[in-house]
Order: sequence, then structure tokens, then C-alpha cells
Amino acid sequence: MTVDVASRQRELEAQNEHLRARVNALESELVDTQARTNAAIAQWQERAYWLDKTHVDLNRLMQRPGANELRLVLRAVRAVFWRIKVAKRRLLGS
Repeated sequence: MTVDVASRQRELEAQNEHLRARVNALESELVDTQARTNAAIAQWQERAYWLDKTHVDLNRLMQRPGANELRLVLRAVRAVFWRIKVAKRRLLGS
């Protein structure tokens, strides 16, 4: 009977150790997630700051005729530059 109790005790200690390791891993993951979230929020706050500082109202700007077309053209130009950048990296082996 003492063998069963000792065996059960070792099982429980092993489970506790496993759970402690899992909690530590989750806490580490949470810290990483919080850091990425804070960085993303800071980036958007920076963008909002400059829009406010320059008095740009994106809602009003996008209601103007041709605004969506301009956005699509800029997006296409950005895609072309991005592809050029990727091709350049591949050619240079970086």
C-alpha cells in the first residue's frame, strides 16, 4: 500500500511539474503577445498623431470623387515596388 501511495505521489509531483512548466511557457507567450500588441498600438498612435497634427480627416478625404481610385493606384504602385525589392533581394542573395 505504501508503494501505491509513493507511486501516486510521484505521479502528482510529475503532473505538477508539467503544469508549472506549461504555466511558465504561457506566461512567456503572454509577455511576447503583450509586447507585440503594445508595438502595434504605438505604431497606430503615431499615425493618428500625425494625421491629427496635419489636420487630415481621412473620412472626409475618402468621400471625395476619385479617392478610392487614387488609393487603388497607390496600392498597385506599392505592390510593384515591393516586388522589385523582393526580386532584388533574391538576385543579391541577401
